[in-house]
Amino acid sequence: MSFKQYALFPSNPATERGISTKLSASKDRIVYASGKTIVIRDLKNPKSSISYNGHIQNATIARISPSGYYCASGDAGGTVRVWDTVGEDHALKGEYKVISGRINDLEWDGESKRIIAVGDGKEKFGHAFMMDTGTSTGVISGHFKAVNAVSIRHQRPFRAATGGDDSGIIFHQGVPYKYDKSIKTHTKFVQDVRYAPSGDIFASVGSDFKIFLYDGKNGDTLDEVTDSPHKGSIMACTWSPDSKSLVTSSADCTVKLWDVETRKSITTWTVGNGVSFQQVGNTWSGESDVVSLSLSGDLNVFDIRTGDKPSRIIQGPQKPITTIAPVPALPDTFLAGTADGRVLSYSKTTGESSHLQGVNHSTLVTSLASSPVGGGAFSVGFDDCVREIGSDGIGFTPASFSLSSQPKSLAVGDDASVFVAEIKNSIEVIRSNQKNFHLSTKYTPSAIAVKGSLVAIGGEDSKVHLYQWDGKSLEDDAVPILQGNKAVVSALAFSPDGNLLASGDSSGSISLFDVKEKKLITSRWSFHTACVNSLSWTSDSKHCASGSLDTHVYIWSVAKPLRNIAIKNAGARGVNAVLWIDNFNGKTGQLVSSGADASVKVWEVTFHAA
Repeated sequence: MSFKQYALFPSNPATERGISTKLSASKDRIVYASGKTIVIRDLKNPKSSISYNGHIQNATIARISPSGYYCASGDAGGTVRVWDTVGEDHALKGEYKVISGRINDLEWDGESKRIIAVGDGKEKFGHAFMMDTGTSTGVISGHFKAVNAVSIRHQRPFRAATGGDDSGIIFHQGVPYKYDKSIKTHTKFVQDVRYAPSGDIFASVGSDFKIFLYDGKNGDTLDEVTDSPHKGSIMACTWSPDSKSLVTSSADCTVKLWDVETRKSITTWTVGNGVSFQQVGNTWSGESDVVSLSLSGDLNVFDIRTGDKPSRIIQGPQKPITTIAPVPALPDTFLAGTADGRVLSYSKTTGESSHLQGVNHSTLVTSLASSPVGGGAFSVGFDDCVREIGSDGIGFTPASFSLSSQPKSLAVGDDASVFVAEIKNSIEVIRSNQKNFHLSTKYTPSAIAVKGSLVAIGGEDSKVHLYQWDGKSLEDDAVPILQGNKAVVSALAFSPDGNLLASGDSSGSISLFDVKEKKLITSRWSFHTACVNSLSWTSDSKHCASGSLDTHVYIWSVAKPLRNIAIKNAGARGVNAVLWIDNFNGKTGQLVSSGADASVKVWEVTFHAA
C-alpha cells in the first residue's frame, strides 16, 4: 500500500475588523496567512496550492522573495521564519525572533538577501536583518506606536518606508538602513505603504480616507490623490507591474483603480453592502488580476480589462473544519462544516468551494450526515439546532429544529429519521422537522451511527450500546452492549454492507465488531496516539480510514488487520474528518482529510495486493 497527495484545497485568509490584512503575490500565486498556516494559492489551478505549518503562534504575514525560492513569514509572537518554497518539505532556512510582539508586515529587498519586519513590539517596532544569518542590517526607528506596513525600494540605492498607528511615515536610507526623515501627511492610522515596482514612487493609504504619493529616492511628497475619494478607511494598496496603476481597497466596500500619471480614478468596483463586505487587503497578481479581500474572508478577483464586478469570488473556510459528509445526489460534491458555524460545498474536480446559502449555524458545526432519502444532508451545531441541506448542495432549506441540549453527534436512518446524541444523557429522533422520539440514557452519549434498523451509540462509559429502531421507538437490541474500547467512544461507522462496525475512542484505539455475531473481531487497530475523531469505509467494506488528533491518518485492512497505510502528519494540529470519495476500483481510491488547519487534502491511495 502506498499514498501520495493528489490535491490541496486551502483555507482563506484570516481577517479582523479594523486591521489591514496583508496579501502578496508571486506570478499567478497569492500568499497569505490563515491561522497558524501560510497558504500559497495558485489562482489558475487551486488544487496545486501549498500550505506551510511551521509557526507555533498565529501567522500574520508572508511574502515570497523576488527570486521566488524562499518565503518569509511572521507571526503574532514576533518570530520570522524563512523557508524554502521549492522543495516538498519546505526546509527551514532560518528562524529569528525580531520583535517582542505581533509582526504586522515584512518586506524583502530586491536582492532577496535582506528583510525588514515591523509590528507591535515593546522595545522597538521594526528590525532589519539578513535572511540567512539574522544579523542586523540597520535600525528601523522613528515610530512611537505600532508599525502597520513596510516597503523597500528594490533598486539601488535602497530605500525603505514604514507607516504606523502614530499617523507618521518614516523614510529610511540604506544599506545599512537608518532614519532619514519623518513624513506627516496622514492625520490617522497609516494602514499601508507600497513601493511601485519601478522604484520611482511609493504610495501610502490610511484611516483618514486619503492617498498620498511620494518620490521613491528622497521621500518628498509628490501629491495627494483627491479625485473620487473613498468614503471609508483605506486598508490596502497595490501597484500594477508597469507602475502606472494603483489599486486601493477600502472599508467602504469598494475597490478603486487609479491612473497614477493623471491622479484620476479609472474604475470603481463595489463589492457589496454591510460589514462583511469591507475590503481589508489586496494584491496584484499576474498582468491583469487584482485580488481584494473582504472581511468575510472572500477573495474577490477583478480583471482590470473587463466588467464592473469581480470576475470570480474565491470562498473557503477561515476556521478549523470539524466534519465532512458526502452529498448523495451530487457525486462530485462533498460538504464541510467549520468551527465558526458555516458549511461549505466543495467540488472534487475543480477544488473550488462555496458557502451554503440560507441561515447557517451561529457557532461550531458538530456533525454532518448525508440522507439516504432525498439525496440531501443534515447538520447539527453547538447552537443546538438541526438544519437540513438541500439535495442540490447549494443551500439550507428553511426547515430547522431546536434541540433540548447540546449535540455531540448526528446520524440519518433509511427512513430519513435524524438521530442526535446529546450531552444531557439523551437521544432525540427527528423526522419531518418534528420530534419523533426521545430516549433518556444512563450513560452520556458521545457518538452515533445507523445502519438499517440498527442504531449504535457510543458512550463515555467506553461501551457501544445497540438499539433497534422500528420507526417509532428505540428498543434495546438482543445484545445491547459491545465492549472492546478502553476510553470514551469518539467515532462510530458501519461498513456499507452493514456487516462491520468500527468504533474509535479517545485513547487512539479502534475496535472492529462483527455486527451479526455481535462480537469483537480485533482491537489491534491501535496505532493512533490520541483521540480518533473520524472513521470512513471504502465502498467495498474492505478498508477503513481513521483520522486523529495526533495529526495522522491510518487506512486499515479488514482482511489483514495488522497491515495498514500510515499517512503521517496529514493535518497540522489534528485531523477532524476523513471521507472516501469516488475513483475507487478495489486497487486505488481517493481519501479526503481535513482538520484544525482548515485545509482539505485529497490523498490517492494504492492498496495492498490481496
